[in-house]
Amino acid sequence: MPLLVLVRHGESIWNAQDRFTGWVDVPLSEKGVEEARRAGQLLKEYEFQVAYTSVLRRAEDTLTIMLKEMGVDLPVIRDAALNERMYGDLQGLNKEEMRKRYSPEIVHLWRRSYEVPPPGGEALKDTAARTLPFFERAILGDIRLGKNVLVSAHGNSNRAIVMKLDKLKPEEMLDLNLGTGVPYVYEMDQEGNVVGKDVLK
Repeated sequence: MPLLVLVRHGESIWNAQDRFTGWVDVPLSEKGVEEARRAGQLLKEYEFQVAYTSVLRRAEDTLTIMLKEMGVDLPVIRDAALNERMYGDLQGLNKEEMRKRYSPEIVHLWRRSYEVPPPGGEALKDTAARTLPFFERAILGDIRLGKNVLVSAHGNSNRAIVMKLDKLKPEEMLDLNLGTGVPYVYEMDQEGNVVGKDVLK
């Protein structure tokens, strides 16, 4: 049965500084590079036929590092549909400072809820509206062809995909957080249904 592996990029320099990143194209931190290496090591035993990434360098670099660790050279498809959600007016700002200014509850809603957008930015439902059609058409298209697929993307684009795969309700999204550099391995049937799941740590 085909495999789908989702990896959120390794820690970026703005993750390390607890800043909202969104579409700002920041690089991996040293820790993020190590997380990408470890993800590649964890995935060495798996075979893939194709890889997907967003067009932001933290996801692209994570994929490059993983493939190097795995010792493979795959066709790579890059698409902005897999980009992180756009955090609007919050991009570049410190999360703790925003919690003090607006309250922890409001910032938690902005970060984790399905419906509530940050000021000037995308709600998760908006991210899902651009990520999921691409996922259905391209990524699941490869799964239906029997290919094993590796995806290096972002916390929220991957959350949108996990929501669909795990059949989560919008209210369940508040508690869903995907760690940086952690591979989520889905065993799929060729109709695109999940038949098994494992988280590699």
